[in-house]
Amino acid sequence: MSYLRTFLPWIVFAVVPSAQWQWGALAGLLVAVAVIAQQRRTGVGFDALIMEVGSAVFFAVLAALSFADPHSAVHAYSAALSSATLALIAGASLLAGKPFTLGIAKRTTPPEVWSLKPFVRVNVVITTVWTAAFAVTAGALAALAHAGQDHSTTATLVQAAGFVVPMLFTVRYVATVQARAKANG
Repeated sequence: MSYLRTFLPWIVFAVVPSAQWQWGALAGLLVAVAVIAQQRRTGVGFDALIMEVGSAVFFAVLAALSFADPHSAVHAYSAALSSATLALIAGASLLAGKPFTLGIAKRTTPPEVWSLKPFVRVNVVITTVWTAAFAVTAGALAALAHAGQDHSTTATLVQAAGFVVPMLFTVRYVATVQARAKANG
């Protein structure tokens, strides 16, 4: 559920019809702000909301740009820019030593393991996979946009794969690490 909540603004943006991209950007912004507010009310710190805050900033800029010029050339590349932004946020979280998945994992993990090296290492690996998936997706979507296929079925499938592949990796990798820990425990 945590990943769904984290990426909800992007999902909302993706399901709004492309012709109304400015409304999709505004909806993404509103959802991002609502998720941040809800999480802050439950005591979640900003260090665990790296992706959510980055999402809010992206959608604020995109909404302003799209309402200022609904026919902007940016529209064709909006999906690629979305994935590139996600790659940038995820990559920056790694460089800062605070992988964005760490904040998500802490929501379902006892505090006594948060500072353990294996826990942090697992989150570095998972965030690295998400970063790579977002970067590859951004490149593929930019190529499709350049070819005039920016809002095609192929682009939609590429965008979906950019979330599904790292999500499946995360689930399987965590299960593998937990199984190894139990076997060695």
